Amino acid sequence: MAKTEVRYCGTGRRKSSVARVTLTPGTGEILINGRTFEEYIPSPLTRLDVLQPLVLTENQALYDVTVNVYGGGLTGQAGAIRLGITRALLEANPEYRKTLKPAGMITRDPRAKERKKYGLKAARRAPQFSKR
Repeated sequence: MAKTEVRYCGTGRRKSSVARVTLTPGTGEILINGRTFEEYIPSPLTRLDVLQPLVLTENQALYDVTVNVYGGGLTGQAGAIRLGITRALLEANPEYRKTLKPAGMITRDPRAKERKKYGLKAARRAPQFSKR
């Protein structure tokens, strides 16, 4: 009989980025789109942002994180990964909610690019006014 592997999944979204996160018990290795964490996210500040849910719940070395992310830019993808990790951790242990909720990890950031409107040059930018 085959041994079933324990996996916790979470989907995170931010702007136009979507991240599918899988947590498996392991040593704390993070793979994003088949690349290492440091290779995929070069900015140390952005890396801290992504790791925040794992640090708050003290799970950096307990889970291996595998991420499939697409769409948007690096910052949007980082936000999506963070939310995905949070949701996967909540699936692993609902008790983490007490730690993650006050830190604002559970809430999805609804801000996205506003659409361009007709008669305007951008979402809110009006054409230049000419008096004469």
